[in-house]
Amino acid sequence: MKLEKACSQLEALGSPARLKIYRLLVRSGAEGLPVGAIQDKLRMVASTLSHHVRRLVETGLVTQERQATTLICRAHYPAMSALIGYLSDECCADGNVGPACAPTSCDTKAVT
Repeated sequence: MKLEKACSQLEALGSPARLKIYRLLVRSGAEGLPVGAIQDKLRMVASTLSHHVRRLVETGLVTQERQATTLICRAHYPAMSALIGYLSDECCADGNVGPACAPTSCDTKAVT
């Protein structure tokens, strides 16, 4: 993953409204949620929701699929995994193993 893409995705998630939307979509699983359901659950005005979802789609964190008259939004799990990986891939890479390095995200052989 490139630095610019990670920055764009993190910036998109830096909005409380977008983070709420994204977490809701992550919790909904592979089926996603119709836009109307997101609006109802978060009690968000349609135009505001549209603005925030568009930003998440632009960064690749969310996908949309039209099913007849319904627009389904889904968290794009490969993008989420790539972003998490970008943040954690080099954990303890410089050999500075200590309490900050969680054994689950670092090579446990390095932690002695």
